[in-house]
Amino acid sequence: MGDGISEIFNSFQDYLNNEEELREEIRAIVKDLEKSARDILMILQNIHNENNMEENIIVSQYCATSRELFKDVRKNYIRLAEVVPRDQYYRFHDQWRFVTQKLCFLASLIIYLEIKVLVTKETVAEILGVKNNREDGFHLDLEDYLMGLLQLSAELSRFAVNSVTNGDYNRPIEIARFVNDLNAGFRLLNLKNDSLRKRFDGLKYAVKKVEEVVYDLTIRGLKPFSSPVVQETE
Repeated sequence: MGDGISEIFNSFQDYLNNEEELREEIRAIVKDLEKSARDILMILQNIHNENNMEENIIVSQYCATSRELFKDVRKNYIRLAEVVPRDQYYRFHDQWRFVTQKLCFLASLIIYLEIKVLVTKETVAEILGVKNNREDGFHLDLEDYLMGLLQLSAELSRFAVNSVTNGDYNRPIEIARFVNDLNAGFRLLNLKNDSLRKRFDGLKYAVKKVEEVVYDLTIRGLKPFSSPVVQETE
């Protein structure tokens, strides 16, 4: 092999080595993010086990504890932002895509439990410690945020069922109103036939499941009279 060809291929090997080192560094950070996500999820899953007596106080404690764990999440996203070249975000995005979606879901669940509203993308970006807009650097991708909201709907439908089991008949009404509004919001989007579209089908199932809970409460005479009737979706 001639010297010129040897130099060319040696430079290729250097590039490949540097690329693999960068990917390994990213993987290590993502692994830490995944651990934080598991820890937060483990805490928030306890909401399904509480009875109605002191539920609001206990749930707020779970949210507070979870927010503390998000401190490590923010530190790790800062590390990612330092490691990933500014113009190569989407080249490596697949490595942190799924954990980011899960953390978006967890952040949105905390906000819902605290104040019963839909969290904005800007607030989720702040909770995660990343930028909201692409042009500002390492940011929260819109699709990751939306996927997190779709995971939220599935969790809330489960929460509605377990709330009835625990004797809380108000919460399913609140959840039904919320997931219906969320469903209406997603219907405004022109979703293409991809993973987001498929996940949206799960939202329609969550709406149906929660409305069945509300209907069951109604026919059993357990639905609070002060709550408005939930409109069925198509």
